[in-house]
Amino acid sequence: MYFNSEKMAKTIGRVAEKTPEVDETINGLLVKKAFTYQIMALDDLHVFSQLSTINISQRITIAYTGAFGVLKHRLKQIFESVESLADEESEGPAFHVHERLTVKYESKKHISLHWRSDPISDMVSDSVVALVLNISREIPKVAVESEEATKTEEENNYKAEKVIHALLVSLFGENGKLVISVDGNVAHLDKQSGNVESENESLKERVRVAF
Repeated sequence: MYFNSEKMAKTIGRVAEKTPEVDETINGLLVKKAFTYQIMALDDLHVFSQLSTINISQRITIAYTGAFGVLKHRLKQIFESVESLADEESEGPAFHVHERLTVKYESKKHISLHWRSDPISDMVSDSVVALVLNISREIPKVAVESEEATKTEEENNYKAEKVIHALLVSLFGENGKLVISVDGNVAHLDKQSGNVESENESLKERVRVAF
């Protein structure tokens, strides 16, 4: 058998100072005391009960080796309010995100996040942590791609140089050496070793410098 009964909650303290209108929403804390329910303001909690409220401040340190300005720029793309703090307030570079979370520069390898815990601030902190970790993953990837691009460019230049050398030798070479003739003076260039042979010292030096 099921017995349903109506439950009544009484407003006390500051919440009860004004009579609510019909369908008006009341904001407060619902406190169960024995078999009664009371609705009271947060500031009245310690007055009408033995309960009290506390603020939880959280701090987390994250590994980050990128530029602090890059992190701020990326956060501005996501959050509407990202404001810098004066060095006197934060003892170093720092900025506020939606006036709920503070991001501080700790060292070349670390940053820290500071916030007072509540559902919205916790959500903001989770978003910032996710962004920092994402940027940290991109930094080595960019470095590797840059190294690979440089390596590929060097390999392509070397291949092109070999092709050009083979072409020049086939057209203007003797015994695998390039033959350069200027005003009747002849120089033989071995591109593999870089040696230049010529009776004319001036032409010999010019060819060596050119190649």
